[in-house]
Amino acid sequence: MLRPYQVTALDRLAAAWAEGRRRAWVVLPPGAGKTLIGLEAARRLDRRTVVLVPNTAIQDQWIAHWRGFTPATTTAGADRSLAADVTVLTYQSLAIFDPETETDVEGHTRSPMRRLHANGRELIDRLAGAGPLTLVLDECHHLLDVWGRLVAEVLDRLPGALVLGLTGTPPESLSPAEAGLVDTLFGSPILGASIPALVREGHLAPFAELAWLTPPTAVEAGHIAGEAERFAELTTGLVTSTDFLTWLDARFTTRTVPWVRIEKDEPRLAAAALRMHHAGLLDLPAGARLREEHRHAPSAEDWVELLDDYVTHALTDDGLREAIRRALPAVGYRLTRRGIRAAQSPVDRVLARSAAKTYATVEITAAEDTALGERLRALVLCDHERAGVRLPALLRGVLEPEAGSAWLVLGNLVADERTRALDPMLVTGKTVAAGPDTARAFVAWAGRPELSITFDDGLCVIGGPWSPRTWVALVTAFFEEGRCRVLVGTRALLGEGWDARGVNVLVDLTAAATTTSVVQTRGRALRLDPSWPEKVANVWTVVCVTDRHPKGSADWQRFVRKHRGYLAAAPDGEIVSGVAHVDAAFSPYAPPPVASLDAVNVAMGERAAAREETRTAWRLGTGFRDELVHTLRVRPVRTLTPTFVPAGPSEPPAVVPAAACAQPVPSPPAGARVVSTLIGAGVLFSALAVLTWVSVLLGGPLLLAGGALAVRRDRTLRRAGRLLAGAVGDPPLLWFACAVADGLRASGLSPRGAEGVVTRVEPDGSYRLSLADVDAETSRRFALALDEVLSPIASPRYLVSRYVLRPAPVRARARAWLAGTAVADGVVYHAVPAALGQNRGRATAFATAWNTWVSAGEPVYANTPEGEGVLATHRGEDPLAATTVLRVAWD
Repeated sequence: MLRPYQVTALDRLAAAWAEGRRRAWVVLPPGAGKTLIGLEAARRLDRRTVVLVPNTAIQDQWIAHWRGFTPATTTAGADRSLAADVTVLTYQSLAIFDPETETDVEGHTRSPMRRLHANGRELIDRLAGAGPLTLVLDECHHLLDVWGRLVAEVLDRLPGALVLGLTGTPPESLSPAEAGLVDTLFGSPILGASIPALVREGHLAPFAELAWLTPPTAVEAGHIAGEAERFAELTTGLVTSTDFLTWLDARFTTRTVPWVRIEKDEPRLAAAALRMHHAGLLDLPAGARLREEHRHAPSAEDWVELLDDYVTHALTDDGLREAIRRALPAVGYRLTRRGIRAAQSPVDRVLARSAAKTYATVEITAAEDTALGERLRALVLCDHERAGVRLPALLRGVLEPEAGSAWLVLGNLVADERTRALDPMLVTGKTVAAGPDTARAFVAWAGRPELSITFDDGLCVIGGPWSPRTWVALVTAFFEEGRCRVLVGTRALLGEGWDARGVNVLVDLTAAATTTSVVQTRGRALRLDPSWPEKVANVWTVVCVTDRHPKGSADWQRFVRKHRGYLAAAPDGEIVSGVAHVDAAFSPYAPPPVASLDAVNVAMGERAAAREETRTAWRLGTGFRDELVHTLRVRPVRTLTPTFVPAGPSEPPAVVPAAACAQPVPSPPAGARVVSTLIGAGVLFSALAVLTWVSVLLGGPLLLAGGALAVRRDRTLRRAGRLLAGAVGDPPLLWFACAVADGLRASGLSPRGAEGVVTRVEPDGSYRLSLADVDAETSRRFALALDEVLSPIASPRYLVSRYVLRPAPVRARARAWLAGTAVADGVVYHAVPAALGQNRGRATAFATAWNTWVSAGEPVYANTPEGEGVLATHRGEDPLAATTVLRVAWD
């Protein structure tokens, strides 16, 4: 039976055909049943059908699904003659190139069609002569980087064909060149439901994204430290014995070019400069603002970015140039006549293929066995079966010869008695291997006496008269039955399209970090398991980090790229993209301290074992909008008071724990805001007037007779003092957020105002603020605007003031109020957000909201004498001393 989202996709596809489109592509996550959609679409079109797929494993799955899906009268096969009603072929069967025809007689590269081998051209001729044809291109993202130009030419030869592309790669992840090719091939996409939506509805298994962080082995660490010495000598010499720092100062802090221009024109150079400031090597440039990504030590990339600029524009010392040239290879760069260019990084290679990752895989599978027992079905994905090429001389004796390979992983799993009992097996497009006992058990189970077992370095290779099409199916069935509970394979074979519903643990050891590879890899673990309806999958990424080299975070950055844009449930139940769904404390800009890695792994192990909590975090069966929501995470440095907005008995606080649902925002604040308003206005009150106002504010009638007046006055003095004490310091972040939301609504930029603001408190004391029940663009607009309000002033079009009370003896301050001698106490300025500063009308609308929620203050246009004076005095000031970072969540 088709699921609702599949019906929707098919209906949209039918509408596209009815509109006269000849080509279309459907986007659905792995495990969502793209094959079923392709089968049903082909059945409805009732034409001869040809399906092209990436590999033989997927080819067999299509044929098997078709035979189980259609009446027996419909034939399906894999013969290039196209005699069957449905023919399933691999892309490779089409793209057979003749190396001798790569260039013409003048040396120009030929088009892909002209480079085809005769067999490939023959197949295309058959396609062109097959009559009305439905051509299904499965996992069509492969066309973008392998066969794209060829398929474009083939489709031009098939003008009568209806072409359906199927992929799990979201269109927003495509580069401009890829998007252009897809548009040429297929037109606009037909989008299905997202991964979180399918999990929430129960069509995919809930899952947790986890990380095992490990330092390199002792031998690897020694090599890395040695490589770091050369670069450390260079950077130390630059700082102590050259004009490099003087040049940095001239380049960034004494220039008259506004910092916003530098950040816009040279973003990587500007970011590197700010990290140098964080390291104490550069003054903070005027107008610059330190964000989360700047608050860590300069990386090798930062040094190289600055060095390249220095070498290009300032360096005249040939001796220093030579020293730079010698030191750069240690961090994966080389000095050329045109500047510094990237080269192969030996340290990156060591971290990516560290033997420590293989040892971590053993620990993960052993821990998962303890948690799941006989139910465990673990898949370990690697980039390569064997190392394939000799290590460079520099790394011999540092990395194991088979470092990073599936073969080495299998060897370690078989060698450890905890995981040997799990009967691990290796399956690739070339090899099936296992430990001796497992190999013999598999051959007996398969019932194929013609299979042979040969020993290779302690492992057994199973061979015989069979092909990948046969052995992948057999090993998969052996695995699904639980006779092998850990399967090791390569991303090329098992990383996409391969279907094993029992997989509940995935260990990702691959270096691929594209959106396509991440979505496809994770899809192996998300299919529902009929034998375990409560299945919860754990997806592990193993990361090797070190603080002994400036490129020691290279593998961490690869981990960050894998999770960028990928949505998963965090432990608190919020579904967010990026490494925050692995651990809220993880930064996309730097790994945790090496000293904390063991503690991180312990916490990850505890989360892995708590599968029921993961299931709860996904809130299965609850409603959703399937839209992205942009949030601002704020970590205050100073205390923000009061923590909660005063609310009536029936009004819950707007600041809620992270796990709680959104609550209504209370009415605008009275106490602290009114106090700052009156102080800001510089109003002088008589004692009686102030006393009357405070009494009314505090809700009681004022007695003016004799001793009663004195008693009441003393009580009022104490209560006024408490009120004033509450106004000292910064207002709650919620008030700023409400002002921004109301300003956006008043300007027609948002359908919701303060009532839509949601604030959540993180365990580490930080806050997450967002605007609920709006579209993704409005939520993004809100988050960016709030970020500008809370951040140091750069170069806004408008500014707005906030009046503040400085710390002082409470009773003395209250007496000054009651005596009518209160005067303006202090003022700080905030930027009016760019979206609200485009014209005077929007700036005034924001100021009105600001007056309601935060403080008195009029918008000041920066391009006036008054505004220029404010900017000259306050540019670069941090009004709240808070660090902020934008996050993307799902609702």
